[in-house]
Amino acid sequence: MFSCLCGDVKIRNGRNVLGTKNHTMHFYKVLIEVKEMTKILNSLVGEALVGEGPEVAHIDLVIGRKGSAVETAFMNSLAMPRQGHTPLLAVLEPNVTPKPATLLVNKVTMKNVAQASLMFGPAQASIAKAVMDSVDEGVIPKEEAEDLLIIVSVFIEWDAKDKDKIYEFNYEATKLAIKRAVDGTPTVDEALAKKDSAAHPFA
Repeated sequence: MFSCLCGDVKIRNGRNVLGTKNHTMHFYKVLIEVKEMTKILNSLVGEALVGEGPEVAHIDLVIGRKGSAVETAFMNSLAMPRQGHTPLLAVLEPNVTPKPATLLVNKVTMKNVAQASLMFGPAQASIAKAVMDSVDEGVIPKEEAEDLLIIVSVFIEWDAKDKDKIYEFNYEATKLAIKRAVDGTPTVDEALAKKDSAAHPFA
């Protein structure tokens, strides 16, 4: 159910309570114009694998609007950490979060401080930078950034040690996953074309 005041006309569930049919048509025209100006309306999914060795980055992410199922997942994950799995907000530096606000969740159970420091250090910073560069380059519209949320699933291997590689690989993977999510790639046709020739590196 929705209701809106449009001048002196109240519209509830698309019905004109007071006023004329023209007012209702104008209201719907405004809604259509707003929708056409909005680039990201539905939840988006992106994936990317970049790098090699124990520092390889594998990013899975979702992008969605506040008020959607993505916000529910974002808030639930942030509020319910588990041993070895502590969701954290991406930050460019202490006290500076990117927009869209971005939540990192680790795929691999963190077993020691050294491993956690890689998640709370180069991974956290590089993903925040990738998000803001995506906004700066127009992949994510600046005017929509405040209304969006991103959840990023991050892979930090137990044997990873090189902070520079972790930063570089996760930055590139996050940017690529965001672009793929927004562009809707691979398409169904692209996936169909690869289904019989695909070579999974770990299969």
